[in-house]
Amino acid sequence: MRYDLDDLRLFVAIVAEGSITAGARRSHLSLPSASARVRALEHHAGVALLIRGRRGVRPTPAGLALARHARDVLARTARLDSAVASYTRSPAASLTLLGGGSSMHRLVPRALVSFLGAHPNVDVTVAESRTRETVRRLADGEADLGVVLDDEAHDCGLRLEPLAEDSLVVIGQAGGVLAGRTALSYGEVAEHPLVGLDAGSSLRRWIERNLGPHAPLVRYRTTVADLDVLVTLVAAGVGLAVVPRRVVDGAERLDVCGLRDPWARRHHLLAWGATIGTASPVTEALAEHLRAAAAAEPAAHGAHGGR
Repeated sequence: MRYDLDDLRLFVAIVAEGSITAGARRSHLSLPSASARVRALEHHAGVALLIRGRRGVRPTPAGLALARHARDVLARTARLDSAVASYTRSPAASLTLLGGGSSMHRLVPRALVSFLGAHPNVDVTVAESRTRETVRRLADGEADLGVVLDDEAHDCGLRLEPLAEDSLVVIGQAGGVLAGRTALSYGEVAEHPLVGLDAGSSLRRWIERNLGPHAPLVRYRTTVADLDVLVTLVAAGVGLAVVPRRVVDGAERLDVCGLRDPWARRHHLLAWGATIGTASPVTEALAEHLRAAAAAEPAAHGAHGGR
């Protein structure tokens, strides 16, 4: 037996409403037309589907079975329609944004929140990447934009523009060994137990590369994958840590000191992919949201003590 989808929708509506009249109204049919469709269903099924009474109708056991399976058929049909219709819609534009671990803390998330809200038809793939890898992928056309460090990207041949300060500071528990200090060298920091990021993190590798072969021996009480977790451990007195200043702006229960080492003064640059000559409007828009997010960062001040 072949079932008409409109007949099934009508029958489900009648069972839900408990009335042929109400079911017809819900299906935008006249009462005579709805009654005729139900009689045709019963004729083809060879069994009564509804018990008619003064106060409406109720389904027979066969009618209950038909209604249950009809709902399933209609739901599957709706999913089928949606799947096929997706091929008639224009695909969403897609961008790729790369950045180091420091930029992924507040700067990139803040830009994404505003950009994705303003551009519902644009998708953004975001990945953490060290500056050298970001530069390579941008040059190879594998990404649209990247947030890179100035000292590693200045001669890369890509279009670059200043974005935000990303200087490093040392943090410790408020009232601890940093109390009263305004600045110190990394060598002095290394005299104390530290909390660090995992060895594979972009920030940890960047620090170790700048320290070179004569880096002081460091004792890590523990290493973690997330800057927020690291700050929590430092605030609890586990050890000192070297982090970007943006991570602790406004944080409580911390003493914050500047680092005297020249490599601690860093800046983020916005780097554009090698296809800049044909950069799309959405790429330009994402860049503008990154600029706005950077401008919203608290201004960097000199080293400051416990807050």
